Amino acid sequence: MLECKELRILNGGKELLNIAFKLNGSLAIVGQSGSGKSLTLKAILGLLPKSLACSIDLYSDFEFSLGKNIAFIPQNPFTALSPMTKISKQFFASKDKIAECLDMVKLDKSLIDRFPSELSGGQLQRVIIAFSLVQNPKLLMLDEPTTALDFDTKERIIALLEELHEKMGFEMLFVTHELSLAKRVCKECIVLKKGYIVESGESKRLFKEPTNAYTKALIDVEFARRSFRQ
Repeated sequence: MLECKELRILNGGKELLNIAFKLNGSLAIVGQSGSGKSLTLKAILGLLPKSLACSIDLYSDFEFSLGKNIAFIPQNPFTALSPMTKISKQFFASKDKIAECLDMVKLDKSLIDRFPSELSGGQLQRVIIAFSLVQNPKLLMLDEPTTALDFDTKERIIALLEELHEKMGFEMLFVTHELSLAKRVCKECIVLKKGYIVESGESKRLFKEPTNAYTKALIDVEFARRSFRQ
């Protein structure tokens, strides 16, 4: 369980973010670009630039440490690895552990002897997920992990994350701009607008019966986008 009792970020006196939330199982953070989704993750991970003033009060029932109990899946797998280094040299674990993690993400172990540029986007994202599994994380934080992938690959990655979440039991904090994805992956959801929570609750309820005009607009835009693609 993770509770963020306060998360407030200022930039030269201007408030960029002011939220609080509880994570118990799986929580999605949704909103348009610039709403504060990625800013929230960066603040929790301690990755904010020094120019921003951050006040944060976190409580967790596990040791809160990135690289130990906390793992992070970035938005773009193509920029997450060193392009000039074979994957095997970027995988800091024993051979047995590497083989175990690759098997969990359904990748052949021979792939780690390749350079990142020799893998597809879906394969690279599975490699990143395998990296995160090495530490048996208590919390997995994901920042739009399927944005750079095509539809079919995205579906396979989401199915994999759902399977791992159920199997391993880690907490999951999932940032996305897609409410339908939040509904599918996470039990709870918060909707951000310009750094503030405008609606929160069970994901299925929010998607079916939104009470805030901003949430309704997000759903309408997503529905229109899907209809256009069809």
